Amino acid sequence: MEAQMQTLPRPWLHAIACAGILALLLSTPFSLAQQPASADAAQQAFNNSCRTCHSVKEGDNRLGPNLSKIVGRNAGSLPNYNYSQSMKEAGFVWDQDKLTRFMLRPDEVVSGNKMQPYGGVSADEAAKVIAYLQAVSSQ
Repeated sequence: MEAQMQTLPRPWLHAIACAGILALLLSTPFSLAQQPASADAAQQAFNNSCRTCHSVKEGDNRLGPNLSKIVGRNAGSLPNYNYSQSMKEAGFVWDQDKLTRFMLRPDEVVSGNKMQPYGGVSADEAAKVIAYLQAVSSQ
């Protein structure tokens, strides 16, 4: 009988183990989200989402304006680029928050922009793109 009791599971032991596993699972996404994007991941996000139309080289306007030093720039103000009227009249300065919101839902930030049919990216991709833009702007 004593041998049987040692092999039976202890309910409190299972509860502690489950609580530990649950804590690990719940903390993982938060710790991963707080990790800065690697330079390669950030550049890859830019390449996947933006490079078709934009460059990060000053003066290299393509279908979209170059994004060199975009943070701190007035929206619709880059010389030698034909912005939509709505972008020219947007009346704000690009900062991290505005760029993120624009990459997520461009029409909600500047209705009538020229980024059609671009529909936006995930918040994770937007964070990586901004990390890349900030890194190349500081070089």
